[in-house]
Amino acid sequence: MRSVAMITARGGSKRIPRKNIKPFLGRPILTYSIEAALQAGIFEEVMVSTDDEEIAQAAKAAGAAVPFLRSAKTANDFATTAEVVEEVLASYERMGTVFDTACCIYPTAPFVTADALRTAMRLLNQEEADAVIPVVRFSFPPQRGVVIKDGRLVPRWPENMAKRSQDLEPLYHDCGQFYCLNVPSFIRQKAIWMENVVPFVQEEINVQDIDTEQDWEIAELKYQVLRGRQPR
Repeated sequence: MRSVAMITARGGSKRIPRKNIKPFLGRPILTYSIEAALQAGIFEEVMVSTDDEEIAQAAKAAGAAVPFLRSAKTANDFATTAEVVEEVLASYERMGTVFDTACCIYPTAPFVTADALRTAMRLLNQEEADAVIPVVRFSFPPQRGVVIKDGRLVPRWPENMAKRSQDLEPLYHDCGQFYCLNVPSFIRQKAIWMENVVPFVQEEINVQDIDTEQDWEIAELKYQVLRGRQPR
């Protein structure tokens, strides 16, 4: 089976400027995703989809391919991940290459490991799934969430406020790290969240959203604790 790893790294970023190549412990953050994909040893191609020449050069320096630049249509603030994946697969097909499976990896996911990618891709094949998506359990039960109305806290679901946390159904959310995809299923359904999705459950310590400068600082601290590495 032919498989491609695609790291989606457009040039625009509003909350953290130049986020995808901002130094994370001394190295452009997208290099961590590229290295994990290369070290996994299961992808025929590890490529970066970008519209930005500086990102393209950083990607090539880290060992990734950049066979084409992303179109303006998929480089704006409103383009979805599915649209980017669809464009990449279509571009390869025009070049005469068709893949059976794909792994879309976000460029700001330094906690992704080669082992995790291998495990998730193996699940994709073993379970005959449309997709495998890493998820993490909510640390606090959302069923006991509250809202603010007229300056006062109000339970969103009053019937759950007296229930013990362990009596509420565990809920999970997307880690925002990567998506393993069966390509024929993706082409048919044109979505990341497809009909037959298998979870790949992660520990909370291995997950960190990076949307603000504070998130970035927390991620660097967590990374050093988990990997035992110092800034390079």
